[in-house]
Amino acid sequence: MPARNSVFVLCLFLAFSGAILAKQSEKGVQVTPNEAQRRVDITIDGQPFTSYVWPTSLKKPVLFPLIASGGIEVTRGYPLNPHAGERVDHPHHAGMWFNYGNVNGFDFWNNSDAIKPENRGKMGSIYQEKILSTKSGRDRGELVVQSVWVAGSGEKLLDDTTRYIFSTQGGARVIDQITTLNALDHIVFNDDKEGLLGIRVASWLESPTEKGGVFTDASGNPTKVANAGSPGASGIYLTSEGKRGDQAWGTHGRWCTLTGSKDDKTVTIAIIDNPDNPGYPTYWHARGYGLFAANPLGRKIFDPTQTTFDYSIDKGQSVTFRYRVILYPRTVTPDEINREADSFATAYH
Repeated sequence: MPARNSVFVLCLFLAFSGAILAKQSEKGVQVTPNEAQRRVDITIDGQPFTSYVWPTSLKKPVLFPLIASGGIEVTRGYPLNPHAGERVDHPHHAGMWFNYGNVNGFDFWNNSDAIKPENRGKMGSIYQEKILSTKSGRDRGELVVQSVWVAGSGEKLLDDTTRYIFSTQGGARVIDQITTLNALDHIVFNDDKEGLLGIRVASWLESPTEKGGVFTDASGNPTKVANAGSPGASGIYLTSEGKRGDQAWGTHGRWCTLTGSKDDKTVTIAIIDNPDNPGYPTYWHARGYGLFAANPLGRKIFDPTQTTFDYSIDKGQSVTFRYRVILYPRTVTPDEINREADSFATAYH
């Protein structure tokens, strides 16, 4: 074979081998940091799953968007990537987040650029500090990050170390979140409805019976939600205690699901609580307009017959919260979720 042809064949072989390696690198769960762009991207077999992002326009890091298998986005686009026709209320509801409405009197939940300057001292922000580690793998990937909760007064209240485990099973996509909060001062999570793990879902996962209204936070700040239902809204909540639809809000249980359909495809979001969490089983701050949240630190705010639950951590002590979020490309039965909850209960001991 002439030398010229040998070189061509070798180049072709190297290019082909490189393409194969590139494809292989896309397989499994890939966790790819890009700190310059303030993001870490997570893909499954080369397809987007979610991204951990900390844009300067938000007051906390979030996972955004959440994408089920088949490329179906289950989170609202606003405020990070607005979609035509979706609600634009609650600008602090972005993707999936973790914070609280009353920590030593400071509101971390409702903080956004929409807060009036005179009220910003009452708010709190969570600042991403560093990526501690990333791992990719065939069946799962991991991301460990460190952030700090800072009061409007400038005082650092909590160091936050969060471990995310991203995995896939039988077409479902899974996020396990383990967050450890270390107290930098004496901390009180005052009994409040605004918490703790939240997801703002896409308009088609809103409740078809949502009537809207004015929703007021613990500080008395009102937010109006349009009373017209979103086109195609089909979301139905179901809790482990059998509370369905609008009846799920303000009740507690070990899990809650939200099921809806878009373009003849059905998706279920499940949030599973863990018995080691304070306040287990959690209350569900699950609104028909699209807020799906687990709040184990509110009690009397949801049920006036209960005593106030002001959860405290002494300076130098810590608390860990564990949650599992599953995106199913189908409906699921209570028996299936109960088995998942049983498994998750002993997953991280």
